[in-house]
Amino acid sequence: MSRPEIDAMVADRFPQKAHCLVEDWLIFHVDEPAESLAKVRAQGLLPMFLYSHCVIWDGHGRFTPGSWVRSTLCVSFDDVCLFETRNTVYVLVGEGREMTASLKTIFALC
Repeated sequence: MSRPEIDAMVADRFPQKAHCLVEDWLIFHVDEPAESLAKVRAQGLLPMFLYSHCVIWDGHGRFTPGSWVRSTLCVSFDDVCLFETRNTVYVLVGEGREMTASLKTIFALC
């Protein structure tokens, strides 16, 4: 998809949210006790974080191209390319990986 097509798709599905295009990304599924994960889910969140080694573009200018970003907890993930947090929709570009990790490991990255 072209950038204008991506912008239009995200604006249509998430009209009030900023979006950020990222590549070289990892989705972390949080590996913590079931009780902790249940508390996260009870808040309407998914126990997942996104980490990207490379921001391509950020709609609100928070992240410069080429910088890294780690998201807050996930609100929704379409299992393809749209990872939503409370404030941002991350558009996953290119190849990436998913893995399970503890919070300690996830937050030790940066």
